[in-house]
Amino acid sequence: MPEITRFYGIVIKMFFKPKEHEPSHIHALYGEYMGEFNISTLEMIQGDLPPKAQELVKEWLQLYKDDLQDMWDKQFIYKLPPLQ
Repeated sequence: MPEITRFYGIVIKMFFKPKEHEPSHIHALYGEYMGEFNISTLEMIQGDLPPKAQELVKEWLQLYKDDLQDMWDKQFIYKLPPLQ
């Protein structure tokens, strides 16, 4: 799964396979925790990411959701800046 960015110990990745399931989403990994986040709604759709990590991921998603949706649609991944 290609890495898009990392910040505060959180790694953001996106996975593609011929028919990756909708909705468009990213994976956030934080130690042994994981969360899948819907790109358009910013909500965690599954996982066990701690609440503070969820807040950080949502803050970052808000900044880059258009870029992320473009990556999902074109299935082309590039690096994005971390949350500052």
